[in-house]
Amino acid sequence: MPFSRYDRTAVMGILNVTPDSFFDGGRYQGVEAAVARALAIAEEGAHILDIGAQSTRPGAIPLTAEEEWARLEPVLTALRGRLDIPLSVDTFFPFVAERAIACGVTVLNDVSGSMDNGFPALAAKHGVSLVMMARDAASAQDIRAYFESAISEADNAHLPLSSLCLDIGIGFHRDRETDMDAVRHLPDILNGLPKTAVLCGASRKRVIAHAARSDDPDRLAGTLALHTAAQLRGATVLRVHDVKEAVQAAAVIDTFMNKKEF
Repeated sequence: MPFSRYDRTAVMGILNVTPDSFFDGGRYQGVEAAVARALAIAEEGAHILDIGAQSTRPGAIPLTAEEEWARLEPVLTALRGRLDIPLSVDTFFPFVAERAIACGVTVLNDVSGSMDNGFPALAAKHGVSLVMMARDAASAQDIRAYFESAISEADNAHLPLSSLCLDIGIGFHRDRETDMDAVRHLPDILNGLPKTAVLCGASRKRVIAHAARSDDPDRLAGTLALHTAAQLRGATVLRVHDVKEAVQAAAVIDTFMNKKEF
């Protein structure tokens, strides 16, 4: 599933099959609830469905690869053949990635920031796409350096750049100001790099509350604002919880920027 198939901004809908994710943990733990939400995400207009079985919120208890797969497998099995949009799995375990691909997954969303887990070669071997995330950065320059390394690793693994997506890592940096700088300085981060898809995933994260100076738990409006800023600066994939609203907002900005229809 090359990311180059999208002429307009792609919305990646989030499905967490976890008990402890920061926003929707526990809502879609059962297979029936997870499948219903997956179908709803597609109906709301998402272009990619991203399924995660391990919470990455601060303080979450990490799962083993076997535990993560035990959560994912029944949901992927139940969804097989029922969706017309690509399936993505949020994992950093090669064990999970191999089995997910066998269940029809065509995008691997690796949030580890690692250059050593073999994901570019694994994605190239199976002809699937890969998201690689810059994380633990202290500056926009750190994010740029990670992107350069990720592109090099993909090239060394013979993974086409059309199958690579670079994630700016919102929520995974050293502080919220670095999160904001990842969006603010995105044109500088990307300047001169080979063209790839670029992902921003700020949906309802702490950076929204930080920027708004508000403890309001409803962070939808702030999410749309920051994603719009990222889209105007070069982001081409938006990872979201609120799919319907994100699809509408992204379409308006794409039209404003005179991007083509799908």
